[in-house]
Amino acid sequence: MINVTQTFLPPQDEFQIILERAWSKGWMTNRGELVKELEYKLKEYLKVPNIIAMTNGTLPIQIAIKALGLTGEIITPAFSYVATTSSIVWEGCIPVFVDIHPEYLTIDETLIEAAITPLTTAILATHVFGNPCHVEAIEKIAKKHNLKVIYDAAHCFGVDHKGKSIFEYGDVSTCSFHATKLFHTGEGGALVCKPELFDSMYFGHNFGHDGPETFRGLGINAKMSELQAAMGLSVLPYMDKILTNREHVVAYYNAHLANCGLKIRANSKWNFSYYPILFDSERQLLKTVLRLNEASIFPRRYFYPSLDSLNYTTVSKVPVTHEITRRILCLPLSHNLKESDLKRIVDIINNTND
Repeated sequence: MINVTQTFLPPQDEFQIILERAWSKGWMTNRGELVKELEYKLKEYLKVPNIIAMTNGTLPIQIAIKALGLTGEIITPAFSYVATTSSIVWEGCIPVFVDIHPEYLTIDETLIEAAITPLTTAILATHVFGNPCHVEAIEKIAKKHNLKVIYDAAHCFGVDHKGKSIFEYGDVSTCSFHATKLFHTGEGGALVCKPELFDSMYFGHNFGHDGPETFRGLGINAKMSELQAAMGLSVLPYMDKILTNREHVVAYYNAHLANCGLKIRANSKWNFSYYPILFDSERQLLKTVLRLNEASIFPRRYFYPSLDSLNYTTVSKVPVTHEITRRILCLPLSHNLKESDLKRIVDIINNTND
């Protein structure tokens, strides 16, 4: 069976050696030495000014919305994972959907200003499949209208834009360390922010604690455990190998398929996180998925459906999003796919006609 992704598992003995450090101290959570070490090593690897490891990739978005004091409307794409929109609604704000660019698949920056109203307080945009948004244009719009910018960078571990980490753009960037991601901690995530925002984000993820009996203010529990950090510390040394192997998979797909659905933005170092293809019709997509499934190959309709179809949002005028969600499919992409597997996949796709 070939799934859309496969979790990289480091050698178990290496994981156990790291985990033993937490075991010997009996310290499983509350920001033990493994979490602190992971944060330090991630700062060095990603070349970011700060990072807060968290227990999943959704809480960083929610904490950012809360800590920034956002209210009213937040501009966002309907082409994203559900966590982006659900976090907005969960924190009592209103998602206002803006359409995406048909090639980059990120929010169409030329449509943002038209969606701004007196109730708008922020832009929450997604770097789709590791492909950066037009961060320069978004920053210019945000400054003009005094808006905060949060980037859902769940897919962006290791992505650079114009020579610096994509996590350094915006007021806050969030990342997912879910087991399906390039770098993972089993379940987990992180937040990177402007230095002046660090304290509010940090205390927000730890109940507001400023010492055992002192509180800075409102907070929630988003702390990463030592068990998760041990996995991250075990995976991190293998990142170069993981990225190299995935780059080979992408190169094979590029050489044998004609319908890659993603244009990587200029001046960006991509991380080979997903491989989407666009079909001519939804009918062709569904027929191809059926053929692949019959061969025990399981791609994913990602992202699907459009988030403005959720029962807690409002259907919006986002025609490109609606069209793309009907026709896009992410192919299997992982560190250990063999060329024989890739040949099976592309042969089925190329030989399935509408």
